[in-house]
Amino acid sequence: MFKEQAAKALESLRWLPAYGWQRLARRAARQGDAHLVIALADHFEPAYLPETPSEFASLEEQERRLERWCAEYPKIFDRWRDTDGRPFRHTYFYPAEQYDESLIERLAEHCHEGWGEVEIHLHHGIHAPDTAENTRRALLEFRDTLAGHGCLSRWNGEGPPRYAFVHGNWALANSSEGRCCGVDEEMQILAETGCYADLTLPSAPHPTQIAKINALYECALPLDQRVPHRAGRNLRRGQAPQIFPLMIQGPLGLNFARRIKGLPVPRIENSALTGSYPPTLQRLKLWQRAAITVEGEPNWLFVKLHCHGMNPEDESAMLGDGIQRFLQEITEWSQAGNGPSLHFVTAREMVNLILAACDGRSGNPGDYLDYRLQLIKPNGAAS
Repeated sequence: MFKEQAAKALESLRWLPAYGWQRLARRAARQGDAHLVIALADHFEPAYLPETPSEFASLEEQERRLERWCAEYPKIFDRWRDTDGRPFRHTYFYPAEQYDESLIERLAEHCHEGWGEVEIHLHHGIHAPDTAENTRRALLEFRDTLAGHGCLSRWNGEGPPRYAFVHGNWALANSSEGRCCGVDEEMQILAETGCYADLTLPSAPHPTQIAKINALYECALPLDQRVPHRAGRNLRRGQAPQIFPLMIQGPLGLNFARRIKGLPVPRIENSALTGSYPPTLQRLKLWQRAAITVEGEPNWLFVKLHCHGMNPEDESAMLGDGIQRFLQEITEWSQAGNGPSLHFVTAREMVNLILAACDGRSGNPGDYLDYRLQLIKPNGAAS
């Protein structure tokens, strides 16, 4: 048993060699030249019960949670603006299997007021491996349902709806040894149903974490294979990507700030915002140090964070003093000229900036927020 546990522990740290090499080889852009692009992928589950994760909160409780969120969020976040004058926003990755029309309509209204965007989250294969057919059907149905609520986007404003994706339980493309997925060809299904980017990773310390880290890339392995994202070609300036979904990773590394009896005790920095690990300026500098860029455009730094916004245990990091202090500090830091230019974006906007960088665009990233993927307008909105 001990040998098996040790082997699993070592396997979950397969990314450490790449991290060590990156610490030696990567250099972040100079502060005065840098543009820091920050997106928060919120695994947004109003039904979540931390004490019994296998069960769902009642619809009444979900409605109460969501209404409180939508009422409080603008009051809290309107005061802090980025370099382009835009507020901090969430990308709400809503679980397809938990769809409720009234909840999505309320969340879509919140987003249409400028506080975020809705994309697709999916938990499946929990009790038994899912099938490719069922996965495809679930994604297509939820994609078209969200589009009907005025969510998601279209490529250059045309064609079928396009979406960003986060896999539930981290098990993207059956990367959890058959658990919480079961579909080897999942990445191919995502591509065929309009997914333009996956934002699941990093997942460390979960065993689904792959060795390739701190990267923006195309899958280099056939998409119908299990875990094709374990290898990939980094996105590069002057080379438009051809293989979708793009892999958009958040920062992953080690944080040595914690002290126990005066000695540094490292913890994994996996870009998650939680009640026990709130955002801080010290963490921000680690995210910058990861230097996640399109190769050839070092001045645009991409920081994809993640959270579980509806987890009551993380409320302090979502709406409380932790996030408020962090946003005050980073906006003042940037405005004083001591830090990089800040750009608060959604997942869609981050991918648009990445695509613009691949096409050789430069200057202010805020000029390219709608570069390729353009929002579907709510019914009745002016064109």
